Parts: sequence; structure tokens; C-alpha cells
Amino acid sequence: MKLERHKRIIDIINNEDVETQEELALKLEQAGYNVTQATVSRDIRELKLSKVVVGGKQKYALMQQEESDLNEKYLRILRDGVIGLDMAQNILVVKTVAGMAMAVAAAIDALEWYEIAGCIAGDDTIMCAVRTVDDTMSVMERLNKMVKSKSTK
Repeated sequence: MKLERHKRIIDIINNEDVETQEELALKLEQAGYNVTQATVSRDIRELKLSKVVVGGKQKYALMQQEESDLNEKYLRILRDGVIGLDMAQNILVVKTVAGMAMAVAAAIDALEWYEIAGCIAGDDTIMCAVRTVDDTMSVMERLNKMVKSKSTK
């Protein structure tokens, strides 16, 4: 539900000028999502939305994608080191190339994603403690996109 709501929020702010949390909550309710102000506030923080000035008015906007925020070195480590991802409840298990787990864990930590409480790395396996099961699925999906978007350079 949260992932769907986040996608809807991004769709709303990309297509409409939303100035306040209350306005965003109203648009979400019109789209069929029953949300509180606290939920909207948390969603804004998790999505890292910022207010920008457009035509003299403020509106929410999605800042740069996570991938562009990452140091290219860390992104390369993720792409080269990760073999697979799996989950056990709220634990994300990351399989890596032998000897790469510590470097990949450092790259994951560098993402500074709120959902990830911390990582423990061995030689070829990382266990990431994720806050909730839903967050684990979301983190897996985001990491998969990053790992699979191999550079064509």
C-alpha cells in the first residue's frame, strides 16, 4: 500500500502544483487513499520531496533520483558486486561476488535510506536490517533497479 501511495504522490506532484501537505492529503483522498497529515508528512520525508519556487509560487518537487546522488564509485561497486537479493521478513539478504560484501555494504550504507537500519557483511553475504517487511520489498525493488541498470558506456 505504501509503495502504491508513494507512486501516486510522485504522479500527483509531477502533474499538478501542490503547495501544502493538506492539499496533497486531499488529492490522495480523492485518489482513494485514506491518509492522515502525519502519514503525508512521513511520505514527504521518505520520498525526499522539497519545495521549489515556480512562477512565484511554491510547490513540492521530487529532487534528483537516488542514482544521481550516489557517488559513481559506490554505484559501480553495487553493479559489479551484487549477485542477488532475497528477503526473510524484514531482513534483506544480499549475495555478492566473493570478497565484495564489505564494499557492497559500504555502498548500501552510503545510500542513507531511512528504511535500512544497518548492514552486517561477511565475505559474500550481507544481512541488512530493514525497518518493516513492506520497506524490505521496496528496498529490494530499488536496489534491483540500480544493479540492473548497467552502464552502456
